Amino acid sequence: MKFIVEDAGAYLQIKVTEARIDAAIATPFKDKLREIVVKHRKPVHLDMANVTFMDSSGLGAMIAVRKSLPDNLAIVLCAMTPNVERVFRLTRMDRVFDIRPDAIQKEANE
Repeated sequence: MKFIVEDAGAYLQIKVTEARIDAAIATPFKDKLREIVVKHRKPVHLDMANVTFMDSSGLGAMIAVRKSLPDNLAIVLCAMTPNVERVFRLTRMDRVFDIRPDAIQKEANE
């Protein structure tokens, strides 16, 4: 499980490099992401542009990470592909997570 992590000052930029977040990698994904976030103790902007597929295990991993974070550490999901965004919308998790359409780099330059 590999992430590209950059400190952007007020928040941590994390780019997901996996194309699929499914049952095969959900647990390592959750554990590694949680480890990174807890280590840096900053809000996270998670670039999901590379993720083309997410199943219920992947969604469960995202929920577990969010629930494990203190209230002051937000997680913003950026640049979701239509298929992944559909999973969040159908399960109404789009009301729970802060979802932004732009990639992290665009957002950082604004």
